[in-house]
Amino acid sequence: MSQPRTITPLDVRAVSTTTPGFPLTAAQVTAQVRVALQEDEAFNDVSTLATVMSDRHVRAAIVARRDGVIAGVAMAVEAFRQLDNAVTIRVEAEDGTMVSAGAPVLALTGHARGMLSAERTALNYLQHLSGIATLACRFVQAIEGTSAKILDTRKTLPGWRALEKYAVRMGGGTNHRMDLRSGVLIKDNHLASIGGDIGMAVSRARQLAMPGTPIQVECDTLEQVEAALDAGADWILLDNMSLEMLRAAVALCRDRAVTEASGGVTLETVRSIAETGVDRISVGAITHSAPALDLGLDFDGL
Repeated sequence: MSQPRTITPLDVRAVSTTTPGFPLTAAQVTAQVRVALQEDEAFNDVSTLATVMSDRHVRAAIVARRDGVIAGVAMAVEAFRQLDNAVTIRVEAEDGTMVSAGAPVLALTGHARGMLSAERTALNYLQHLSGIATLACRFVQAIEGTSAKILDTRKTLPGWRALEKYAVRMGGGTNHRMDLRSGVLIKDNHLASIGGDIGMAVSRARQLAMPGTPIQVECDTLEQVEAALDAGADWILLDNMSLEMLRAAVALCRDRAVTEASGGVTLETVRSIAETGVDRISVGAITHSAPALDLGLDFDGL
């Protein structure tokens, strides 16, 4: 469990820059959260303005309703700060912390209006990113003891990729390509566009890519695996293969290329896939289908 720390208005923005591996600068956090608050009209919250006195101060806490891994603390902290620049926040669980149901994540003291108006935006960030971290952790735990690693994919919400891939890391997963520029992956539609010539595709990629860039080829059959290996591919993506085919492909690729299994991987199947000997297993569901972690804001009064 991480050590609690109190964040005052003077250093509230530092939470983003002091979290190892956090992908956004303090200025980026401020800008992104402000857009989210404006989308929710949090600065014109008629329900709160109509019912809560402006001088009302409260204590509150964000509490986990279920077990999970926390991610997105910086975004939640910034949401509360923007609605109340005098808020004091005690971080009980830093990003990457495993929490049990009932455990506090943030403890807040400040204006009731600010907390109420920021609540939904803060929880949206925390619940979504913690959900991704939690699911990533479950996949990692499912293959514990094997040599495989769990990878994410580019199946992320537009504008959220850096945060979602950060959440994967907080859950113990490994990031694959961050974007289309960061690696060569020759997929089935690339091959379909050039008549299926794997050799030509790998050769052209090798000529045009930056030196040292790994060349990856998606393969559906063992024949394609052999063709990709003969062409000098560095990484073979084994797409929707049976366990028997995966084992055969791993044997073909041993000491020649990195192997990655992909396609419809679930928590129920990932262990058996890992036991075929593949080096990597990519799971798009970690980002595109992770259920939100159940967290809630509870008021204590003051």
